[in-house]
Amino acid sequence: MPKISVCIPTFNRINLLPYAIESVLKQTYQDFELIVCDDGSQDGTSNLMFQYTDSRIKYIRHSQNIGKSNNMRSGFDAATGDYFIKFDDDDRLTPEFLSRTAAILDKDSSVDFVGTDHWIIDINNLRDEAKTQENSRSWGRASLSEGLVDNLLEVVFVNQSFQIGATLFRRAILQELGFMQPNWQNCEDNDLFVRLALAGKKGYYLPELLMEYRFHAQQQGIDRAIPYLSDKIRYLQSYKFEPEKLEKIRQQRLAETQLLLGLRLIEKGETGKGKELVLAGKSFSTAKAWIGLTLSILPVKLRPWAFGLLRRVRG
Repeated sequence: MPKISVCIPTFNRINLLPYAIESVLKQTYQDFELIVCDDGSQDGTSNLMFQYTDSRIKYIRHSQNIGKSNNMRSGFDAATGDYFIKFDDDDRLTPEFLSRTAAILDKDSSVDFVGTDHWIIDINNLRDEAKTQENSRSWGRASLSEGLVDNLLEVVFVNQSFQIGATLFRRAILQELGFMQPNWQNCEDNDLFVRLALAGKKGYYLPELLMEYRFHAQQQGIDRAIPYLSDKIRYLQSYKFEPEKLEKIRQQRLAETQLLLGLRLIEKGETGKGKELVLAGKSFSTAKAWIGLTLSILPVKLRPWAFGLLRRVRG
């Protein structure tokens, strides 16, 4: 049995997937299995995978798209290692990731998972040091000290400091919690960390840049934003926190997300549902809500132009 199971879910990323796979094969720690689970790719991914002859690589191909979290779950179900990590097909691990994180789990059995910091890279695999530092500050990692995190729920919910692709877990802990929620496309990682914290699991932070997170054009656009915001609402409605401070933040974020989704839907022409959500989230910003409701009067074909103009003025 391998010590570590590494899972890379993929979908139509034949141009970037080889970089992700190569980053695993080049680990200094070699006691692993690599599971690539393919969510019905139609870009030749299957032909690419058949070129790999390393016996540690398992390829799971779904004949049709079964959804993001379901695909992840298929990779997790196939895992046999004591430790487990899932990272995306457009990202990479640095060569020392497995050795540095596994050493902490090996040393202290009370630690349930180890999260690290990560680089920001572009489509050409170039690291951006300025954006990396900014990202670490924005998500609260710059102020986290090495060691067990005392206020884990606040760190993973408020700051969202842990990035799932930069975290090595004990697989048994993930099995206990059921891993990812089925039938989710977005926010499944945020949800998992919150469930881990609520279950009293212990997270260790290692302040080293041991993973590479890629920013690129495919992550942008209204068609991507709408399902993301929809799933974020579902995620935020899944909990009600006992600490008053966290519950207030949850309610504020829920209102903000309802407002943003409502504005996007109005822009796209789904006026009824959009107005309903704008009104539900108006407590976050009354001004934005009234602007959105006013623009909903415009003909649908003019709305993208009007919303775009407002974004340029605001920016």
